[in-house]
Amino acid sequence: MRTFSRILIAGFVLLFATLAWPGDFMKGWKAYSSTDYATALAEWQDLADAGDVGASYGMGLLYSNGFGVDMNDELALKYYRQAAEKGHAEAQFNLAVMHQNGWGVPASDEAANEWYRKAAEQGVTGAQVALGRYYAMDFLDTYDPVEAYKWFSLAEHLGDVDASYKREFIATRMTPEQVKQGDALVSEWIAAH
Repeated sequence: MRTFSRILIAGFVLLFATLAWPGDFMKGWKAYSSTDYATALAEWQDLADAGDVGASYGMGLLYSNGFGVDMNDELALKYYRQAAEKGHAEAQFNLAVMHQNGWGVPASDEAANEWYRKAAEQGVTGAQVALGRYYAMDFLDTYDPVEAYKWFSLAEHLGDVDASYKREFIATRMTPEQVKQGDALVSEWIAAH
């Protein structure tokens, strides 16, 4: 009986806390989209600090771009990471960009590619193109034309116009067997997603 009472009380506390919680993500997004960054900040701050994924991503956007706040890579990283670790694909992509460029952290292709891969697996074409470029660099130890071809092909399949040129270019440096391998990887990815 005690356990049931505790669960019931906890449920009511969560319900009322949710109803009374300040901040509205969509109101913040509409404000952000119309460049009313002060309202976006007001709507998202408490939500992000409570762990809301969308609001965390929004706060990352504000701090990484200096929209309505002083540009602050440390806070941008904090909020992007908070959303990225919960699976937010665009936050994963932006976190990868920050790692690649060394914005607020030491530049690291390894960390960038980890986040690019997570975003790419969720269909973020920018992340797919970034991975394709990484694997297409024949002067790196990670050169893998089949992987490059795969990621460029997927980005093209999802609508990235420039990816088709990159895929065509890397295909000129591949054997027919490698192209077949790449096509097979693309088919497998599409079937799985």
